[in-house]
Amino acid sequence: MEISMNINGKPITRDMEARTLLVHYIREDGDLRGTHWGCDTSNCGACVVWVDGTPVKSCTVLAASAAGHDITTVEGLEKDGTLDPIQQGFIECHGLQCGFCTPGMMMTGRWLLDNNPKPSEAEIRECISGQLCRCTGYKNIVESIQWAAEHPAGEEVSA
Repeated sequence: MEISMNINGKPITRDMEARTLLVHYIREDGDLRGTHWGCDTSNCGACVVWVDGTPVKSCTVLAASAAGHDITTVEGLEKDGTLDPIQQGFIECHGLQCGFCTPGMMMTGRWLLDNNPKPSEAEIRECISGQLCRCTGYKNIVESIQWAAEHPAGEEVSA
């Protein structure tokens, strides 16, 4: 079947099997490797992307279900060569170790900040509770999201 969608603002149309998962469509047909495929069971959250602005675990969504929708991946957060504050926050606060969960954490964190610009630590932890990081105690991930909340897009960041 032919499937078309916009990924990070670019239209993509491919012929594929109806059973293709969105995560595979993004990685293989969209040639975007930032979205990670971790579990196929919706447990880890490494595959979180936005479908029309709503976070979804792309390992449990058929690509056909996303046809005609706008998909945003972690690569889509960067604008005109400038990292999104959530991406910069993960750099500034060392919010990653192996980096496998990082794209999903960034997508969820950015969604939270778009809907709650000044979340408490408890609200951040609740928001990312559907995602697993096997390397950290989440402390630096939470601090990365807090850093992004304190440095909105367009604000000059001093090194």
